[in-house]
Parts: sequence; C-alpha cells; structure tokens
Amino acid sequence: MKIPLTRLGLPQVAIYPGLLAVAMIAGPIVGKASMPAWCLILMEVLIGLVLIWALSFFRDPHRACPQDSALLLSPADGKVTDTDVLEDHPDFDGKVLRIGIFLSIFNVHLNRMPCGARVEKILYKPGAFKNALNPESSRVNESNAVFFTRTQAPEARLMVRQISGAIARHIVCPVQAGQVFSQGDKFGMIKFGSRTELFVPVQDGLACCVKVGDGVKAGLTIVARYQ
Repeated sequence: MKIPLTRLGLPQVAIYPGLLAVAMIAGPIVGKASMPAWCLILMEVLIGLVLIWALSFFRDPHRACPQDSALLLSPADGKVTDTDVLEDHPDFDGKVLRIGIFLSIFNVHLNRMPCGARVEKILYKPGAFKNALNPESSRVNESNAVFFTRTQAPEARLMVRQISGAIARHIVCPVQAGQVFSQGDKFGMIKFGSRTELFVPVQDGLACCVKVGDGVKAGLTIVARYQ
C-alpha cells in the first residue's frame, strides 16, 4: 500500500531512508566475514524498523477536514499538555486561551490551519532545544509564530506557534503574509518531536473542547468552539 509522504519533509524524507537502505545492502556484504549470521539478521531487522519509522514520520495521510466556521480544529497531532487562560499576552489585547500540544516522534508532524484564515505575519525566534514536554520550552525554545485573522465571523486574530523540541531541530513554514487558507489546510511541519500551541482571544461564547491528556489529530479534532 502506498504511503503518502509530505514534500515538506524534503530533503530528509529522501536522504534518511536512502542512507538506511544503503546500510541494509552494505551491512551483510561488509559484515559477512566478521559477524555471525544471527547478528547480521538482527542488524538488518533493526535497520529495517528504523527505515519504516523514518518513512512513517513524514507520512501525509488524507483527511476530510470539517468546514464549519464555528469550530477551531487542532493545528497538530499529539497530546494536549495545556489548556490555560492567560490574563495577558504581548501579542493580544485581553485574555487569551492557549492550547498546547506535544508531538511525539511517532505522530504525524504536519501542521494544519484551525479555521479559514488569512496570514498576517510570521515571526521566527531562535532559541534553545529543551524537551517539548517541559512547560519552559514554550518560553525559551526556538519557535515560529504564524499570526492570522479568521476569514469568517467572528473575525478574531489568532496565532499558531511551532516550537522545536530536544530532538526537533528544523521548523518548516513556507507561507507568506497575505496567503489565504481554508480550514484544515496544511501550512508547515516540525521535523521530529516538538510542540504546537494555539492562541485564541477569549470572548463570550468561546468554549474549549479539550482537556489535558486528550489525544488530538490535526484538522479533525475540535479543540474549541464559538457558540
């Protein structure tokens, strides 16, 4: 069965599996004279498992994303680690709901738009590479913030922030100010374990639909709703 792979994973999606395939071929040739058969077999199995993981990490599964302006969909696959209402934030006026999502190395790492939106600006910030499960990572790690306004009522200003982790060292976000996205459209990815945060201004009728520990899928799971 064909595994759809994302182009946002280039060049790693081609280089890493290619190197592993070479290792699988070269291993028996190089080690035949010096390694017992069971050791060669074990090595081939381990390399094969890593090859399968390397390919699956960059998978891009088809998703039929809901199109409903009252819903905010998860911007990432993973597990919810935070559902905080911040009293203030430098990029927003008033209270803001922050939903933090941790992405393990086994999750799909593509980011999707939580709603129909027009990109305002992208703000990249260099930083550290702490474990993305650590709450401090939100403050000190390398990050890329995408600010956008909803294209349907209520026309609020939202933000999705991509945050690198201890393993993730490369944020991909090939978007530009002025681009318009539909709900659930892919806009970037973070290569290897990481964190994604959604910031939504608090207003009457806004309800958070997830709690800490919930598993979510980008473009499918409803994380908040306007009533």
